[in-house]
Amino acid sequence: MSDSIPQQLRFPPVDGLTVRADFDGGALSTDFGPLLLSGVDRQIGLTQRLAGAFDDKRHPAYVDHPLPDLLAQRIYQICCGYEDGNDANSLRVDPMFKLGVGRKPLDTDNDLASAATFSRLENAATPRDLYRIARAFVDQFIDSYDKPPKVIVLDMDHSEDQAHGQQELSFYNHHYRSYCYLPLFIFEGLSGKFITAALRPGKRPTGAENAMIVKRVLKHLRAAWPKTHIILRGDGHFSNPELMQLALDDQHTDFIFGLGGNTVLSRLAKPYLDATRQAHALRCANAERCGQSAPPRTRTYHEVEYAAQSWPQSFRVIHKAEIMTLGDNARFVVTSLDLPSPECLYRDLYCARGQDENYIKHMKNDLASDRTSDHLFLANHLRLFFSCAAYVLHHTLRVEMLSHTELANAQPFTVMLKLFKLAVRVVQYKDRVKLHLPDSCTVKSLLHKITEILFRVRPPILNTA
Repeated sequence: MSDSIPQQLRFPPVDGLTVRADFDGGALSTDFGPLLLSGVDRQIGLTQRLAGAFDDKRHPAYVDHPLPDLLAQRIYQICCGYEDGNDANSLRVDPMFKLGVGRKPLDTDNDLASAATFSRLENAATPRDLYRIARAFVDQFIDSYDKPPKVIVLDMDHSEDQAHGQQELSFYNHHYRSYCYLPLFIFEGLSGKFITAALRPGKRPTGAENAMIVKRVLKHLRAAWPKTHIILRGDGHFSNPELMQLALDDQHTDFIFGLGGNTVLSRLAKPYLDATRQAHALRCANAERCGQSAPPRTRTYHEVEYAAQSWPQSFRVIHKAEIMTLGDNARFVVTSLDLPSPECLYRDLYCARGQDENYIKHMKNDLASDRTSDHLFLANHLRLFFSCAAYVLHHTLRVEMLSHTELANAQPFTVMLKLFKLAVRVVQYKDRVKLHLPDSCTVKSLLHKITEILFRVRPPILNTA
């Protein structure tokens, strides 16, 4: 028997009673989330699909942790807020994470993988592995639909991923004024579903580089959905001739991109801007005459035909003429769509791409996609994919199981806080495992709904070949 004094936490007395705490509670866990995540994962087959895309070169005789278990453990940890690989050293004995991966929770000879195992996994990734995983995410997106959709919107955007060490291919980017990576994220704009991503060096991408990535995604989507109308959508640095030509080469593909102003566009837009300025002055005069406050802005929408010298042809350019108290604000959008009206196209279709930035914030702030602190570029790319997989699980849980609830539009962090971070006491018998949740749990009915769905719905049979 150990003679060491147990570590205690001391608190001020309450109503004449001393208050102490220790760490002898036994088989307790602070995370109920892994069990919910494993149910979602079993329904969509995500980690099995990703494991099938990774070439595991380990000798089977020396493998203690199968690749699907490794991926599930790492992804579930990120989903629950443990983005650092070193967290696995503590969580490998957690009964709920063991239960989520499919192991008996209280056995002592079946602990999960440690941080060193994940470090070896990340540094074993090859370009072929990463390419196949990227394709696997596209397959996961395709299989999330029961039938081919009539239209999808491919929202493309890059995001700064700051580097704080000597990571490979992290370059100085003057726009962000930092050494960084500049990963490309592609989401489906109407549903928020993740399609795929690519970790990139920190330099600004060329049009040919963007087109090379998007072309592969389009080819894979088109093989499954030959008649689906696909719209490419992005901000100004996607309005390059390579992506435009990519859309022109497919009769069921269009694009809508932001467009930076220049002297020619300014000259074409000047009459509309002058007319809008007169309309704004008239509105301000009428408001003053009626004793009301002046309107903060006046907007009008117009269209012109324009072709830059590098473009394959002329396209429809939408012009937003906005007069504000702080000055004029002229914005442009180029598109291959002949419908709808300029106002509807700019306000309802193009401006909706701002939601893509929220998806990226969920990926970065809640699921730590920027935790790319490994020295090797390929290892950091695999880490990015771990966070992408965590996003897929969170999005599926929210859309499929939490629809019409108070968490239907919640961010991943809110789901973690309300559903995943629950105290659980685990009791293991010879023939069953029993989990004891707090009496005062505030999400009892919600948990009952989710678990019934996951229990009753039969998992699909997936072809991971």
